[in-house]
Amino acid sequence: MQAPVAQKLADLDLYVLPFEEPVFAADPYHYIEEARKKHPWIAKCASGYVVFEYSAIKDLLWMDDKMRPSFDGIVDLMGAKDTPWGRFTEEQMIALPDLEHKVLRTTFQTKFTPRFANQMRPAMREIMTMLLDQWTPRERIDFEEFSSYYPVSVMARLIGAPLDAIPGIRKSLETLGLAFSLDPTRLPQLQEAIVHVDQFCQSIIDDRRANPRTGEEPDLLDVLIEAADDGGISGRQLTDSLIFFFVAGYDTSKNVLTYMMHLMIDNPEIYERCAKDYEYCRKVVEETLRIFNPGTSFRFTDTDLVYRDVLLPKDTMLFYPLSTAGRDPTAFEDADVFDPERVIDPNRRQVAFGLGKHMCLGQYIARAQLQEGLHLIAQRMKDPHMAGEMGWRPFPGVWGIKGLPIEFTPA
Repeated sequence: MQAPVAQKLADLDLYVLPFEEPVFAADPYHYIEEARKKHPWIAKCASGYVVFEYSAIKDLLWMDDKMRPSFDGIVDLMGAKDTPWGRFTEEQMIALPDLEHKVLRTTFQTKFTPRFANQMRPAMREIMTMLLDQWTPRERIDFEEFSSYYPVSVMARLIGAPLDAIPGIRKSLETLGLAFSLDPTRLPQLQEAIVHVDQFCQSIIDDRRANPRTGEEPDLLDVLIEAADDGGISGRQLTDSLIFFFVAGYDTSKNVLTYMMHLMIDNPEIYERCAKDYEYCRKVVEETLRIFNPGTSFRFTDTDLVYRDVLLPKDTMLFYPLSTAGRDPTAFEDADVFDPERVIDPNRRQVAFGLGKHMCLGQYIARAQLQEGLHLIAQRMKDPHMAGEMGWRPFPGVWGIKGLPIEFTPA
């Protein structure tokens, strides 16, 4: 029996998502449901195609050997060839060819373990307590701004960076978090931000090499320098890896923590339990990661690829908005309902940290950081409620809430 002929992608009648428009960022799920009425797993956007179904995202992420990270296409779209931001974007670890990527990932992943993340928990609690001491007396704050100081402070502690560098690094990371919103007008600010973070990371490495720590437990920077030297990693790649560590670990954790507070305001009984039940906070974190994720992965097909009888031509730009995966009603019962006690099929876990060879190295640190932060915040910020309008960060970059004004009773 003759196999059916694959449908050409260009011939499909697909919904066109306003992917880069503010209306989409404010309510992506409405548009995804409209797209689902036309096709079960793929839609169009101005820059390529959007894969929005849970199973399709998982399947295609596991087919990464037939894909390549499309950072070169992103740099072209932004008009950033031969610029500092363009160079970093095309040469960062996740964008490297397979062999170089494997060497770097193998070199660094030995430290990014559950054991290491658990060793960092006391420092995470110390940092969050310090921030709460500074912010809770105000009684009315922008929770997004408050939460932004948490991951950058933890990352600074991990590499022994001076505390006075945190405000400047935070400002640059805020700018870099908007890089993949595909807005070329941001390019001058992106160049300034990447140069600042590059100089900061290089100075931290140079200072540690000139003044090695003795008689102390090696911190993350010590381990990265040693691993880079042993693995033949160049100085440029080491600095880029440290930049990537800051960029990848900042916006994602901050945006998830901010959205978590948004959920807690609507679920006060869950929030109250988080103040008392440390282990329950772990369930809340996992359910938050299912129902919300700030990341959108993107790939180019490296060859003609047939998936579900659809031909995806070579060099097709594919976007995987990970938030849509966890809200897929074909994968999760009552997908829009926030329920930390829901029973999850082991084969249908959230994909917040990706899959395969590009799965997030920092996932254990992120999970620990969110659990520790939520538990302490719930103890110190009582009865939080909205104190103004919130906004949204743009798609398809690191999406999330932009400004979350709240009032609470300090405890």
